[in-house]
Amino acid sequence: MRRREFIALLGGASAVWPIAARAQGLPRKIARIGIVDDSPSWDPFRQQLRELKYVEGQDISYVYLRTDGSPAQLDAAAMALAQLPVNVIVAFGTPRAKAAHRATKTIPIVAISIGDPIAAGLVTSLAHPVGNVTGNTILGPDIITKKLQILKDAIPTVARIAYLWNPENSATADILDELRKAVPLFDLALVSLPARTTVDFDRVFAQMSSDRPDAVLMTSDPAHQAHMPEVIDFLLRNRIAGLFQVREHSLPADSCPSA
Repeated sequence: MRRREFIALLGGASAVWPIAARAQGLPRKIARIGIVDDSPSWDPFRQQLRELKYVEGQDISYVYLRTDGSPAQLDAAAMALAQLPVNVIVAFGTPRAKAAHRATKTIPIVAISIGDPIAAGLVTSLAHPVGNVTGNTILGPDIITKKLQILKDAIPTVARIAYLWNPENSATADILDELRKAVPLFDLALVSLPARTTVDFDRVFAQMSSDRPDAVLMTSDPAHQAHMPEVIDFLLRNRIAGLFQVREHSLPADSCPSA
């Protein structure tokens, strides 16, 4: 794999850290990329590889494993990929990256949309990592304040925002901490909307119906991706603005409240 081009797929984040380890294992004519929990969110990743002239079946192949998002299944899937083995594991989100890291210390891991890679134990330093993990981080005061500034610029009257997050994902909890620090700078009130399961989403929708926020901030938590159609439908029907982390989930401009 062309490492520089591979890492280039991770653009748009607050920080990208280098990899400290070289690819291990037997050389293969076709490099195998291991992915846990395939979804439409991976389509841009695959498209970018095609644009970089990687041809599936000739240069690369994908190995997909699906889980329910529980730690036990994530660990089992990551271990299965490591035992095949694949040439690289691409992990979206902190829980999957941590599972991959527990499964192997030699196969390169590309961790996408990580909260705090140091706190997660993935690297010891962003500038000088030790190990087999590279990737990008979505966490940081600059990123959080920029999101809030974009929201205020788009809807100057916004006063009360809600944050939809997954308590099982430490990265989304870290973002909640950063939001709590940042909202006073914009004279905003923050409502926490934790959601783990389908039942939690029903509760979240009921809470937003009775105590309406001006806008809702979303994460790219993989466990939430399956519920994005319902979230988007709810926001559209109730004309509540949504700030998404994944471009494919963006609401039409004419569906958002007027500034």
